Amino acid sequence: MLSREENELLTRTGPRTPMGELFRRYWIPVLLASELPEPDCAPLRVRLLGEALVAFRTTSGRVGMIQNNCPHRGASLFLGRNEEHGLRCVYHGWKFDAAGSCVDMPNEPAESDFKHKVRATAYPTLERGGIIWTYMGDPAKQPFPPDLEWALVPAQQRFVSKRLQETNYAQAMEGGIDSSHVSFLHNDKSRRPSGSAALKYLVSDTAPKFEVVDTDYGFMIGARRNAEADSYYWRITQWLFPWYTMIPPGRDNALGGHAWVPIDDETCWTFSISWHPTRVLTPQEVDGYQSGKNIHTLKIPGTFRPVRNRGNDYLINRALQRSGQSYTGIVGISEQDTAVQESMGPIFDRTRERLGAADSAIIQMRRRLIKAARDLQRGIDPPGLDPADFRVRSASIVLPRDTAAWPEAAAAALRAEPGRAFVSVA
Repeated sequence: MLSREENELLTRTGPRTPMGELFRRYWIPVLLASELPEPDCAPLRVRLLGEALVAFRTTSGRVGMIQNNCPHRGASLFLGRNEEHGLRCVYHGWKFDAAGSCVDMPNEPAESDFKHKVRATAYPTLERGGIIWTYMGDPAKQPFPPDLEWALVPAQQRFVSKRLQETNYAQAMEGGIDSSHVSFLHNDKSRRPSGSAALKYLVSDTAPKFEVVDTDYGFMIGARRNAEADSYYWRITQWLFPWYTMIPPGRDNALGGHAWVPIDDETCWTFSISWHPTRVLTPQEVDGYQSGKNIHTLKIPGTFRPVRNRGNDYLINRALQRSGQSYTGIVGISEQDTAVQESMGPIFDRTRERLGAADSAIIQMRRRLIKAARDLQRGIDPPGLDPADFRVRSASIVLPRDTAAWPEAAAAALRAEPGRAFVSVA
């Protein structure tokens, strides 16, 4: 369990907090590119790491990420006019470009140079993998963006969605690295493919043996289950600094992953990504993702709030739960995760939990993040800033029981190479 002090350090991500300062050293996924669909479209309110911001797409297509309050009198720039390569405050007409420079101040004398002395806080942005990212840290320390495979494949081979979760980011992310709950929470007979060896192993061996291997970018989690008499089934999950997880694949289904990004201390954005490294996603796959299947959710139109949410008890079906067809009675993988995580409250008191052997990856994730935040306070740069470190995959693989070291035996399956097929259990 965590001490109260450690839990506070882990979950508080606002300005000038240790974890907030750590997160500001990474490129942060913040918006789907489709949220700003065209030049000079309406600006968007953005809340990220506890900061109130406004995003807008300029006439040239560049994305700006700027402070919410106009530096003049504090009116919200969300109300501003997005026009001619900048965002103009409607209160007095002050106009700011995507870099935060004041480029027009029409209520001041023409000969005044005051506009050259005024800047709004603005953060650099980039578009990659269907997502708009921003960097909120020291400009002199700005890293290259991570080479996540899903961000680099062609658009037709990727599907990205986003949903609101009403918990702190860590509480949400812990579900993404917990392999033992799959045998219970997601035990849904109605969605089991017939003849699936992986699901047979998950159901028949509900107490996997865990090994966590530290890496430069985070760690790998090997969950070992009994397969045949001479083999083990290894479900190998990746956790990458500071908030990325990758899900072991099954069959020729697309790979899956998440990014768990703090909005503030009690809510987060969950980005869900399905991608295939060697082929275009089929219309059936895309239709399924859009309708909330797999790791994606069906959302209330015009929002990022899931249809099945805390306000309606996730539409839990007790009859379905009693029937044994669904362990939870809740439809949807992500909705099942969200239900149990939100049921803890936005920030659970971790001094009250009792962790076991199956929680070793969660323990390690917390340790790594807390250590990185404390190290940064001592002037030590964070881990996971080399883009090449992120060229990895998760894997679902059967290995002989006498295999000495699974990381080495599965090394080829865990390496992301453009156009190379992945390894998964049928």
